[in-house]
Amino acid sequence: MPDSDTDSETPWWRRAVVYQIYPLSFADSDGDGLGDLPGITSRLGHLERLGVDVIWLSPVYPSPRDDNGYDISDYRGIDPVFGTLDDFDALLAGVHRRGMRLIMDLVVNHTSDEHPWFVASRDGGPDGPMRDWYWWRPPRPGMEPGDPGAEPNNWGSFFSGPAWTLDPATGEYHLHLFSPRQPDLNWENPEVRRAIHDMMRWWLDRGVDGFRMDVINLISKNPGLPDGHVPPGARYGDRDPHCVCGPRIHEFLAEMHREVFAGHPERLLLVGEMPGVTVEEARLFTDPARREVDMVFQFEHVGLDCGPAGKFDVRPLRLTDLKASFARWQHGLAETGWNSLYFCNHDQPRVVSRYGDDSPEHRARSATMLATVLHLHRGTPYIYQGEELGMTNAPFAGIDDFRDIESLNHYREEVAAGADPERVLDALRARSRDNARTPMQWDASPHAGFTTGTPWMPVNPNHREVNAGTQEADPDSVLHHHRRLIELRHTEPAVTRGDFHLLFAESEEVYAFTRRYAAGGTELLVLANFTDREVELEVPEGWTGTEEVIANVPCRGPLGDRCVLTPREARVHRRRVGRE
Repeated sequence: MPDSDTDSETPWWRRAVVYQIYPLSFADSDGDGLGDLPGITSRLGHLERLGVDVIWLSPVYPSPRDDNGYDISDYRGIDPVFGTLDDFDALLAGVHRRGMRLIMDLVVNHTSDEHPWFVASRDGGPDGPMRDWYWWRPPRPGMEPGDPGAEPNNWGSFFSGPAWTLDPATGEYHLHLFSPRQPDLNWENPEVRRAIHDMMRWWLDRGVDGFRMDVINLISKNPGLPDGHVPPGARYGDRDPHCVCGPRIHEFLAEMHREVFAGHPERLLLVGEMPGVTVEEARLFTDPARREVDMVFQFEHVGLDCGPAGKFDVRPLRLTDLKASFARWQHGLAETGWNSLYFCNHDQPRVVSRYGDDSPEHRARSATMLATVLHLHRGTPYIYQGEELGMTNAPFAGIDDFRDIESLNHYREEVAAGADPERVLDALRARSRDNARTPMQWDASPHAGFTTGTPWMPVNPNHREVNAGTQEADPDSVLHHHRRLIELRHTEPAVTRGDFHLLFAESEEVYAFTRRYAAGGTELLVLANFTDREVELEVPEGWTGTEEVIANVPCRGPLGDRCVLTPREARVHRRRVGRE
C-alpha cells in the first residue's frame, strides 16, 4: 500500500498469514488412516499458538477422489471420509472462537464426472436440457469418433494426454483440461454461472470467510475452441491463449463479485489460483477498483527449476532467477494489486528439499532462512501444513509408493516411450505432489501422531526428529521461528506496507532486500545466505551499527562494515528513517 494509507484503510488480509490444510493428511480422529474434520478441530490449538489468521481448507466435498478431492461430485456436502456438515460447523465455530477465519477451496472450472450436472449432461444426449453445461463437441470434420487425432482440437490435458474424452453413446467428446473424470464446466452458459453463484452464497451464509478458487483463470475459453499451441502433456506454466485468461475472464469474475460477495461485510478473502497469469494480468485481477479477487496465486517462481519438458524436467535453481522473479512481482503489484507469497502447497514439493538443504546438518537452518525470505516480502504469506516444522520430501522407494494421478500418468507415459524408469522415478521423487501429502508429523510415535491406524500414505521416516512435539519444547526450533515471523508481520508496518528494493541482484549466494515504510519511520534489511558455506559481504550504506530484529542464528550484535553470513543464515535488521 502507498505510505499515505492508514490502518483503517488497509484490508485485514494484508496483515494476515494463511495456513493451508490438506485434510486427508492433517489429523485422523477415528483411526481409519484418513485425516478428517474432527481431527482438524482437535489441532486448532497448534494453529492458534502459531499465530496464523486464516485457515485455507483444501476440498472436503463429496468426491470419487480421482484427483484427491479436486473432482467434486456435490458442492453442498461433506465427503463421509472427512465427516459431516455438523463436523464442519463445529470446525468453523472453533476457528472463529480462536479469532481466526476459514476459507474454502472451491473448484468451479470443472466438476467430477459423477456430479449430477455432468450425469444429466451426458445421459441426456446432444439435445438434453443440460448438454451445454459442459463442453461437448463432435470429432474433427471428416473423421470418425475414436479415430487417432479425431479430438475436436489439439488441446492437451495438464495431467498428460489429450484434453478430450469420447462418449461412445453419442459419438461426441467432452473437454477436460485435467483428468478425463474432471469435465470442464461451460461458463458461457448463464445457468451454470447462476448455479455456482447460488452455491457460493450458500457457503458464505453458513459462515465461511471466503474462497481460494482453483485454476479460476481457466473458466473462460474461446467459444470456438480453436487449435492452440500447447501439445499433449502440457502442464502448469505452459501458456495457451485459448484456455488461460480467456476473453471473458474479467467479466465472469466481476459478475461473481457482484452477485456473491458485494453484499457481505469486508470480512471475506478471495484468492484466485491462476496458472500462466502475467504480472500485467494480475494487476487487473487484484485492482480493488475492479472488484474481482484480492490476490492471485501465480506459478512463475516455482517453475524456475523446471526445464522445457515441464515440471518433471528437473534443473538446478539459479538464485538470480528466483530473485528476479520475486522482484518483478513485487514491483509489478506495488501501486495496484497484491501478492500471494508461498513456496509450498499441496501441488508443490517441500521447499527445504527443493531450494534448501534437507540434510540433518542444514535442514532446520534452511527452513528458517527460506521462511524469513518469504515472509518479509510484500504480500500475504501462506504456510502449508508441516512447513512450519521444516518437513521434507519423502524417500519414495518405487512407483508403488506414489498415489498422485499426475505422477502415475507421467511415469506410465514416460516408461512406455522408452525412458529409463529409475530416471523417471528420480524426477518424481523431486517434484511429485505426493511429497506435500505425506501425513503431518505431530510427534515421534510410530505414525507421527497422525493416526492410530494405518495411514493412507506412509509417514516420512524422519518424523522421529522432525515433529511438532519436539519443536514445541525447543525455543530455537523451526516452529518457534515461524511464530516470531508472524508476530513481526502483525506488529511491524514496514512488513505490510513498506516498499521493496532488491540488493546484490547478481549474487548467486545472497538474497538481500529492504522494506522501507517512510510514513512509519522504519526500514528493514533482510540478508539471507542460500549456500552451505560462509559468505562475506559489504554491508549496505547506512546499516552499520543497526541491531537485528530477528535471525535464525544466535544474536551476533550490530552490523559492522562487513558481514559474514554462516551457511543458510538469515537475519533482519531495522533502522529509523525520516518520515516523508
